[in-house]
Amino acid sequence: MSDLSQSSWSEKFNSDNNAFLLDVRTAEEVEQGYIPNAINIDIRAGADFISEIEKLDKNKNYYVYCRSGARSAQACAIMNQLGFENTYNLLGGFMEWEGSIADE
Repeated sequence: MSDLSQSSWSEKFNSDNNAFLLDVRTAEEVEQGYIPNAINIDIRAGADFISEIEKLDKNKNYYVYCRSGARSAQACAIMNQLGFENTYNLLGGFMEWEGSIADE
């Protein structure tokens, strides 16, 4: 897992042809806005989170974010334990995100 600043995370994501954008916030948080093209899997879903993560392609590079960066760091650690080699945590999370935002 790598903890990356907003600019490093964004630059790396935008130049990565094998990127997967993962939002680990709750559905209520996602309703307030999200980074475009993110897939939401709520880390607070417990065993459901693990089962959904295990369905993902371990060969992709995962750019993970939450509200502040704490849950996404936890998600990256879990993913690493499950065999995902490339996980990148967004420091500061969505609260400090300065890029584009989508809403439902």
